[in-house]
Amino acid sequence: MTRIIMCGCNGAMGRMITGIVKDDSEAEIVAGIDMADNGQTDFPVFSSISDCNVEADAIIDFSTPKILTEILTYSKQHKVPAVLCTTGYSDEQLAEIEAATTETAILKSANMSLGINTLLKLLQDAAKVFAGEGFDVEIIEKHHNQKLDAPSGTALALADSINEAMGNQYEYIYDRSQRRQKRDKKELGLSAVRGGTIVGEHDVIFAGTDEVITFSHTAYSKAVFGKGAVAAAKFLKGKESGRYDMADVIAAN
Repeated sequence: MTRIIMCGCNGAMGRMITGIVKDDSEAEIVAGIDMADNGQTDFPVFSSISDCNVEADAIIDFSTPKILTEILTYSKQHKVPAVLCTTGYSDEQLAEIEAATTETAILKSANMSLGINTLLKLLQDAAKVFAGEGFDVEIIEKHHNQKLDAPSGTALALADSINEAMGNQYEYIYDRSQRRQKRDKKELGLSAVRGGTIVGEHDVIFAGTDEVITFSHTAYSKAVFGKGAVAAAKFLKGKESGRYDMADVIAAN
């Protein structure tokens, strides 16, 4: 049994994961972290993780970058591994996460779905073929109108995967409205669409002369992210300090 502290337990993803865990005989949410206790949970809810006095095997965070330091401090002090699913971290916070991996087990992923994490690997292979032959690379992502960050963390992860495969030669371009010039071959464009209740759509386009190859991923429910987060928490239980990702979870299954 993996005992989980759910950060952001009253949010949409927190409630989704609570429902998923109820049907999982190998996991249990033993505490929640949120600004307010709505009285609708079967576990105690704390306004700050520093106040949590419940023993656990892993933390799942679907909250806000604002409490990252608190989560990492708790994880290091209590040796409780953390699954970080929140997006929108600053460069300073990313450095803070990396430093924490020397003292505790951290799994950070911008997207917890099996499909996206498989796509990350496929894109590296594709980039070596298509980008290597001069194909232009563009990424278009679509999300609901309540999403705060743009481009999405997943879109950036897809871009980073391609860029890594190509020796980090690309410059990310987020807006061309002020650019009166032809597209440079070393551009990697990222476009964001926000509207309605779109859960998440990502298209990676390799555009060459007379042909276009598109890799697409569509999430129809947030459950795909929740299931991945729970799988990651179970994977991290008892792990030594270090940095982990969803590829490790996939390889272990």
